[in-house]
Amino acid sequence: MHTSAVELRLPNIENLIVTEDTLTVELSDGRTISVPLAWLSRISHATPKERRNWRLIGKGQGIHWEELDEDISVEGLLAGKSSGESLNSFRKWLLLRSINGSHSCGPQNKFLGASVDDGGNSFMA
Repeated sequence: MHTSAVELRLPNIENLIVTEDTLTVELSDGRTISVPLAWLSRISHATPKERRNWRLIGKGQGIHWEELDEDISVEGLLAGKSSGESLNSFRKWLLLRSINGSHSCGPQNKFLGASVDDGGNSFMA
């Protein structure tokens, strides 16, 4: 039996819109993907100004938020992946934000709607 590898070509990101509760990404193949910000812990806790400060990376295969130290890929969006950041890492990030005076747009830096994956350390805030 012969099998051949199929090379999947992922579309590029052409534009994105971040609202109070949703990230919407327009792709080069005409698709539009929307995900709840609750899936993206750091972005959900960002200020509107921080949410607007993004750039495309990897020739349109990802999005980077410098101030938030956050990257999201087309592949992850298409796979329906939420943030894989550990609860410990996210807590440290929130603590640094409060020390540095960054203000959250999210639920007052509380962990609302948290869910832990089967590995016991990833969550959605």
